Amino acid sequence: MGSTPGGEPFRLRDVALAAFLPTIVSGTGHAALLPVLALFARDLGADVGQAALVVALLGVGSLVTSLPAGALVARVGERRALVGAGVVDAAAMALAAGATSMPVLMAAVVLSGASWSVFLLARQGFLIAVSPAHLLARAMSTLGGSHRVGAFLGPVAGAALLASTGSLRSVFWLAAVLALLSGLVVLLVPDLQARSGARRGSGGPATRADAPQGDGTGRAAARPRVLVVLTAHRHVLLTLGSAVVVIGAARSLRATVLPLWADHVGISAEATSLVFGVAALVEIALFYPAGWLMDRRGRTLVAVPVVATIGLGVALLPLAAGLPVFVGLAVLMALGNGMGSGIVMTLGADSAPSVGRSQFLGGWRLAGDLGSAGGPLVVAVLASVVPLATACVITGVAVVAGSGWVRHWVARAEARRSVR
Repeated sequence: MGSTPGGEPFRLRDVALAAFLPTIVSGTGHAALLPVLALFARDLGADVGQAALVVALLGVGSLVTSLPAGALVARVGERRALVGAGVVDAAAMALAAGATSMPVLMAAVVLSGASWSVFLLARQGFLIAVSPAHLLARAMSTLGGSHRVGAFLGPVAGAALLASTGSLRSVFWLAAVLALLSGLVVLLVPDLQARSGARRGSGGPATRADAPQGDGTGRAAARPRVLVVLTAHRHVLLTLGSAVVVIGAARSLRATVLPLWADHVGISAEATSLVFGVAALVEIALFYPAGWLMDRRGRTLVAVPVVATIGLGVALLPLAAGLPVFVGLAVLMALGNGMGSGIVMTLGADSAPSVGRSQFLGGWRLAGDLGSAGGPLVVAVLASVVPLATACVITGVAVVAGSGWVRHWVARAEARRSVR
């Protein structure tokens, strides 16, 4: 157990309300949306490729705002950034709920992805600031686990709404309400500016989690520019960051191919939402063991199976002609993804500097978002020229092969950390 600068022991439960509850609330809305987004696009007249593109736009919105989001969090502090993200996401979901055309839906999805980028960066930065080194992976995996709690609650709530209303639009309204509620939770919990912690227990000065970052000269108002920070850390972003691209691509495939395949074989939207909920429940059970394993046995042991397992599940998806096999493959992918809870955030936390942390994390999130947007885009392109089953096999095999790339760079990064 680590300690704060005042000598008090650090416990994850001490920051649970501030760090994890807003994530659960906001994540519930996003998770409710994922199983129905492609289906709603189909209702508006999209073909399979266009529906996959709409799902990909969530990642695109996050991708194009990753760097500005890092700069924004550094400038205004995480509290205001979180509240603003909740308001913007609610507006985006309301816009989507009323959409009658594909362009309006696509614009709303991009805006929602942008707000989610700000939200996640703010949460991660706070935990990096207060978590000691030997608990860092568990802190990140617990944050990832809070996403997964939302990922379980969201599809269940969405399925209940669909069963009672029969309208896909009701799920977007649910997401809008929960986005506003997440901002309200942030306003009601104690201000994170009142709490500070040693960055990863390094023995350095305490870093206020919500304060503007300094430049090392005592001038709190001076902040390093995003480009300066990214240039200084370009090696890790281009090497280990490339492994994060592969991890992000693998993870994003589930939200694209599972709903599309369910629609392809005639599985209802309600059943698809429940399958997502079951998969999320599997992931919830694994998030803390994942953090423990990363802290005790290293990051490589977790990162590689995440990518390989999801790739295998996607490649085998054409075998799912009905609900039982579909559920089995969804659970297989959930097992891999659950064991990787917090892996991208942990790798980013390992690499993040004390000065310019938010700006660096913006660049780190950009790497993950390149994968998150790229995975569905690949499916969208392939599905427009080959049958969906073929697109799944090609993509899944490519992801399995990518696990070797992930192993190479994550193992090298761990070797560097061990000799510091």
